[in-house]
Amino acid sequence: MSDDDYVYDEVTGEWRPASEMAAQAAAAAEVRDSAGNVLADGDSVTLIKDLKVKGTSTTLKQGTVIKSIRLTENPEEVDCRHDAIKGLVLRTEFLRKR
Repeated sequence: MSDDDYVYDEVTGEWRPASEMAAQAAAAAEVRDSAGNVLADGDSVTLIKDLKVKGTSTTLKQGTVIKSIRLTENPEEVDCRHDAIKGLVLRTEFLRKR
């Protein structure tokens, strides 16, 4: 992209520089926990609320540590494992980075 490239922003209805739009898209793709900390693959997180797991009779208690999270395409969800549950997907609004 050169400095002269402009892209139409459908949200604002204005033509904006392509570099500005790319930077804004990258910032929006960051995955953040409930406290606003940026999460990355391999981070450990703590649950901030008791969560009932759908499809099982298991409840994950507040303060449970989840190790080695993996980010998904959705910035509001992370993929993780727990001893009792494999293939667990948690919402970031219930997590806090350790």
